[in-house]
Amino acid sequence: QNPAAFAQSCHDLVEDPRWADVFDGIDIDWEYPNACGLSCDASGREAFPNLMRALRTEFGSDALVTAAITADGTSGGKIEAANYAGAAQYVDFYMPMTYDFFGAFAAQGPTAPHSPLRSYPGIPTPGFDSATAIDKLQSLGIPSNKLLLGIGFYGRGWSGVTQSAPGGSATGPAPGTYEQGIEDYKVLKNTCPATGTVGGTAYAHCGTTWWSYDTPQTIAGKMDYAQGEGLAGAFFWELSGDTTNGELIRAIGRGLE
Repeated sequence: QNPAAFAQSCHDLVEDPRWADVFDGIDIDWEYPNACGLSCDASGREAFPNLMRALRTEFGSDALVTAAITADGTSGGKIEAANYAGAAQYVDFYMPMTYDFFGAFAAQGPTAPHSPLRSYPGIPTPGFDSATAIDKLQSLGIPSNKLLLGIGFYGRGWSGVTQSAPGGSATGPAPGTYEQGIEDYKVLKNTCPATGTVGGTAYAHCGTTWWSYDTPQTIAGKMDYAQGEGLAGAFFWELSGDTTNGELIRAIGRGLE
């Protein structure tokens, strides 16, 4: 509601004398401007560029100002709700959250990979894939070199699944270490190894559970895509989901060399 005051509070926090010079800048994760997340926002299309302009003014040209943003590529979806193109001039890069498209928050399924690179026949919601989101952001005039591709270091899964291929019905979320329906890659690679790929990501059917997640192999394909599109690089959520020897982060690094 008061972008300048908010920006000043962020700057005061980042540059607090107790840890001044630790941080490179500020990253904003607003879910979602002029759209609905856990709650709904109706601040208008210009609220987001107004906020990012205030942050850039407050932090200056030498600090990083970045934002994690929606990857909803559907027609009339969240990307269209806010003026992300208008705010692009103020950010160093955007991080479209190209994961969590599907999951056991739809407890009965259909099963679908939570981070497809591309659409595929039978995808439950057309427009819920990474390439469509990137295409839409580019089409709005956002430079490719201000976009990063998001990689999840975890899987999303269902239980009560009999069908190996995507699109099966389920009875609920699969058990997880921290919460139902989510598990780290470092666990899944051993407990439920990948049995197939769809849309440029992997899935696994073991017993009556069905998971989708990225592997070093599918990350290599995603990095090829990022390079081909001239993207600034990639980002991930989050580090503790990787193996102790960093299989996934190493795959990102190799793919972006």
